[in-house]
Amino acid sequence: MTAMLFSSGSAGGSLLMFIPLILIFVAMYFFMIRPQKKQEKEANRMRDELTVGDEITTIGGIIGKVVSIKDETLVLETTKDRTRIRILKTAVSRVDVKAEDAQD
Repeated sequence: MTAMLFSSGSAGGSLLMFIPLILIFVAMYFFMIRPQKKQEKEANRMRDELTVGDEITTIGGIIGKVVSIKDETLVLETTKDRTRIRILKTAVSRVDVKAEDAQD
């Protein structure tokens, strides 16, 4: 009888051991994974809203003006000599000046 009570108590105890582990995973989700996904959504939205005339900076540090946009690529004009470079949209780090702001 005592052995039966002891075994049922250890089953509850082992369940209690998993609660801190579960709480750690929940905390990791809210402090690490969720903000990263939000940041990725914002970056994708920024890349989808690119328009011809925007001045951008690439992840490699190249600064230029968007000349044309296709599905996954865009053409960037980088100097006054009108040097053009074709890059992937995923290489865009940030938009420095929007086209409508540059016209004002």
